[in-house]
Amino acid sequence: MTTTINPYLVFMDSIRSEFTRRLYKSLLGKFFASIPSLKGATIQEQCSVFVENARKDSNWPLQQILGFMRVQRQRVDNKEMVGCTARNYVFAIRLFCEENNILLTIPWKKLTRGLPRGRKWADDRTPTLEEIKKLVEYPDRRIKALICTMVSSGIRLGAWDYLKWGHISPVDAGVAKIRVYAGEEEEYWTFISPEAYKALQDWMDFRRAAGENVTRDSWVMRQLWDLRHGVRAGGTGGSATTPKKLAYDGIKSLIEGAIWTQGLRTKLAPGNRRHEFQMHHGFRKFFKTHAEQVMKPINVELLMGHSTGLSDSYYRPRENELLEDYLKAVPLLTINYREDRSSIVEAAAEAAESKLQERDKQIEGLIKKQEQFEQMIQSLIDSGRLQPSIPK
Repeated sequence: MTTTINPYLVFMDSIRSEFTRRLYKSLLGKFFASIPSLKGATIQEQCSVFVENARKDSNWPLQQILGFMRVQRQRVDNKEMVGCTARNYVFAIRLFCEENNILLTIPWKKLTRGLPRGRKWADDRTPTLEEIKKLVEYPDRRIKALICTMVSSGIRLGAWDYLKWGHISPVDAGVAKIRVYAGEEEEYWTFISPEAYKALQDWMDFRRAAGENVTRDSWVMRQLWDLRHGVRAGGTGGSATTPKKLAYDGIKSLIEGAIWTQGLRTKLAPGNRRHEFQMHHGFRKFFKTHAEQVMKPINVELLMGHSTGLSDSYYRPRENELLEDYLKAVPLLTINYREDRSSIVEAAAEAAESKLQERDKQIEGLIKKQEQFEQMIQSLIDSGRLQPSIPK
């Protein structure tokens, strides 16, 4: 019995990052859409037909790829597209061909030669505190929990696809710890502010009150339901008691809709290609920008899930050390929506001061024990029960 291999799944399964998976799927789809014989088909059908045609005639895919990239280069020259996007087309197409054993004599490096690599930094700014305050006023119960969590932890939008209620646990001073990408190779942990943790608790309490059996395995974000009828708004999907996870695309649409509705987005002027701040990555940039004002930069990188190079092997701070540093940033990561921000700030400051005092007491205790030990040794020497060692 032979098993039919699905070229689309082979390609998608070869990509670990959810963000890269979505990007490459989109780029590959646009490439296939440029081929007349593949227009109108689904992405899976396009993948299968492309592989089938490539195995019949190796010149056919070569002509399609070279022709497509010639057009993309022209678009870059005309300033219709940036060079890094053209490069990503090559990376996506090449990965698809390699994973499906399509052997082509294509000079892949030549296809990207001369294309701008793109800047390692973006000219977009960080959203302001006032803009974020306005965003969380959007009338959807999930927005406050979503935004406060993202700005106080720096997690990526794709992290919500893996986040369950059991992955969030309180640690100290109202701060909670989050396991990000739990069970995945990219798993790491970070913290969220007391404000964010309370917003999440309020959201879960609202679901419990509606009849949902919230457990450690419950998805943190779920689709809404119509309270009048106990079903999801719109009449499809889960009910109040049978939740349906709100996945990446749903969360993305929710946040984008809130940003536009709250007047934080307007149509770009002719010639402009970028808004002042990015919709989703802007929250991650907010966390990094504000946290680094008071925290050690290397600790901020760790809490964002970034690699720190050689430091990955040598710098491994304990959880309480990272928490102590994070508590300094809590006032800067608090949005203060319908809450007494001063009480949150004071609680974090008191917790940080308490930890410093506790550490001072531990140091004093160690010094006292050292003094007692030295006195005991001297007493033994004075009584003749211990001979002092003389270095040779």
